Amino acid sequence: MTTSSDTRALKKQMKSAARLFAVQALFQMEAAGQTVDKVRVEFEDHRFGADYDIGEMADGDLDTFRDLLEGAVERQAKIDQMTDRALVAKWPIDRIDPTLRALFRAAGAELIGAKTPPKVVIVEFVDVARAFFPEGKEPKFVNAVLDHMAREARPEAFS
Repeated sequence: MTTSSDTRALKKQMKSAARLFAVQALFQMEAAGQTVDKVRVEFEDHRFGADYDIGEMADGDLDTFRDLLEGAVERQAKIDQMTDRALVAKWPIDRIDPTLRALFRAAGAELIGAKTPPKVVIVEFVDVARAFFPEGKEPKFVNAVLDHMAREARPEAFS
């Protein structure tokens, strides 16, 4: 029997997976010069719930994945400007690691477009950073940059 807490936990896990997939998709778009439509179809058809030698991939929440991907593409200039303002002046967004750039774009899309509380967005994307950089300082860096971006995007949440 599935309880409501089981259902909530599964939905949270699917949203978390969608955030990770969105970062991967945005990275792939930039690295391979692919369109958002091509990458979205590839992820939805072949990555969500796929079974690999290392184990089964989680099913991602399609609505969250699509919202993040589309939002990051549609608002890329605004998100990149927010990210630039959060970075040290000598490190504009085009000089940072492409994985981090994809992460900031996905997180920025959620901060601008979703009703998810900013603190939840920050925690979720710091977890994504830990998945990509388990031994590095990047998760702390991501936390600081996203905190700045969140305060700019949604100042009412911090007052």
